[in-house]
Amino acid sequence: MLARPAAEPVPARPSEGHPGRPAPEHRPGRAPRRPAHVTEHGPVRCAESPRAAEPRAAEPPARGLDPRPAAPGPAEHRSGRPDGAAPVGPGSALRERLEAAWVGRAVGCLLGKPVEKLPLAGIRALARAAGNWPLDDWFTARGVPPEVLAAHPWNRRSAATSLAENIDGMPEDDDLNYPLLNLLLLQRHGKRFTTSDVARLWLDELPAGRTFTAERLAYRNLLLGLEPPATATHRNPFREWIGALIRADVHGWTNPGDPAAAAAQAHRDGALTHTGNGLYAALFAAAALAEAAAGRADVHTALRAGLAVVPPRSRLAEAVRHAVDTAGRYADFDRVVDHLHARYGHYHWVHAVPNTALVAAALTHADGDFTRSVCRAVSGGWDTDSNGATAGSLAALVDPAGVPHRWSAPLKNRLATTVPGFDGIGFDTLAQLTAQEAARP
Repeated sequence: MLARPAAEPVPARPSEGHPGRPAPEHRPGRAPRRPAHVTEHGPVRCAESPRAAEPRAAEPPARGLDPRPAAPGPAEHRSGRPDGAAPVGPGSALRERLEAAWVGRAVGCLLGKPVEKLPLAGIRALARAAGNWPLDDWFTARGVPPEVLAAHPWNRRSAATSLAENIDGMPEDDDLNYPLLNLLLLQRHGKRFTTSDVARLWLDELPAGRTFTAERLAYRNLLLGLEPPATATHRNPFREWIGALIRADVHGWTNPGDPAAAAAQAHRDGALTHTGNGLYAALFAAAALAEAAAGRADVHTALRAGLAVVPPRSRLAEAVRHAVDTAGRYADFDRVVDHLHARYGHYHWVHAVPNTALVAAALTHADGDFTRSVCRAVSGGWDTDSNGATAGSLAALVDPAGVPHRWSAPLKNRLATTVPGFDGIGFDTLAQLTAQEAARP
């Protein structure tokens, strides 16, 4: 996903993994650790179902979000909700929402993969040539004139697995790898994990070749002997890009009804790699998802909960407020997108500010409808697969029954990944494992 800037020789983030890559070796003298869903015979399999920072001073950390675990307090403080409502416990309804969220995240990511890195004009041209504009279905090369394909080539790493005619399960993508890693983080350390726990997990289980931009530089800094938060700041020009945001979902999913707790987890996770608006974007997403995971909020309430944990004078907060307002003023979403690109187009296409604004605008304009949410997020350009993933996750939580079969069926309840122990896992199994972590104190 992430392009290579001229000033720093860091590889671009690919849209999919490399299935032929061997699994990482375990350190000598150390027994391999097995995730909870893995038996001696392999993973539990389910049946198939029908980023550079701006040259300005860093903004203050989010208020009230101490990276250390918070002490217990009254119910209203534990929940982070103004009405003092208690967080939601585990149950079949929560598992249903979590499965929808995993599927929704995968669908949105997969929808955006073939047009990742393409300019807005290219995305529109390809979809229009296929009779798919406004965007309402998977991208396809069928029926697209050769001259259009030549002028706007698909993302070369993704077309083979993400066009409508090629989809066969969910291919590997870091937008799904990081949620898997954070599920593993909670299984090993619980919700009171530290940023150092995140660092150790990455060194143990995340191949360096699977990291990009801010994550790769933080990984390099760990190998150089630096510790958090210096890992996020030392020679890391990508620390306000989107990487912390794409790691936030599990923190929201496992704190249903408790956006403050979700934001605090996202802060401790994101502090390894990001600062300022890059960190605020993760807090925003985690809190919004936590509010939606409770099953009591519409999409607009969830977005307000996300905005409540972001410093109000930050550029991220301003962009989200402006995006939500703009989405409410135009019936034609293309006009919303054009306005956002005119206002935020000076940012790098992987920067957290424009992408978070676009996600907020897409969700607001779609008013809770899953298809409209993911299609608007992807059709708006910039980091298409990551934006589709976040929008799909939140929209699916708001309406778990609203993910159409035409979106979920091609995934075949199967996720490819190089995260150890998870390759081929089903989204229903992931929902069960996530619900177990939500139930832990």
